[in-house]
Amino acid sequence: QVQFVESGGGLVQPGGSLRLSCAASGFTLDRYAIVWFRQAPGKEREGVSCISSSAAYTVYADSVKGRFTISRDNAKNTVALQMNSLKPEDTAVYYCATKAGLSLASCTNNWYRAYNNWGQGTQVTVSS
Repeated sequence: QVQFVESGGGLVQPGGSLRLSCAASGFTLDRYAIVWFRQAPGKEREGVSCISSSAAYTVYADSVKGRFTISRDNAKNTVALQMNSLKPEDTAVYYCATKAGLSLASCTNNWYRAYNNWGQGTQVTVSS
């Protein structure tokens, strides 16, 4: 069984920080690029960040660049998303997923819309 478990979400004030974690079960992450994406009510899914299988390459959506940092620990089979300077616009359910397509290990140009195997997600609410 391939499964992700996202955790670390919660209610935070604008300007605050959260660290999301993504734990994999049923498979090992080290062969895959991993994508974080989010979805807010009434909005399309938005790719947030991608990290290559070796962590040699990372990419971010313009909306979070400079505020979010993606990382991975292949030995622990986990991926993290450090979120700083949070804004109300960041409110969404956050998911992690494996990269899909011809190249599973690389954050190719379509990383933000080519992924699968996501979990239940974790709710992030940024509000005063």
